[in-house]
Amino acid sequence: MPLEAGLLEILACPACHAPLEEQDTELVCTSRDCGLAYPVRDGIPVLLVDEARRPE
Repeated sequence: MPLEAGLLEILACPACHAPLEEQDTELVCTSRDCGLAYPVRDGIPVLLVDEARRPE
């Protein structure tokens, strides 16, 4: 389920404060240096660094 456009505009990566973009069931940091991917569970973004997936 896609997030509302207005919500995605105000969300930022908790680690580096870069914008996030939606990819499948994750919100991915747009910063090349960071690149963390945060899960979206039941339509709710889980913006905890400990829950994020590191870039491959």
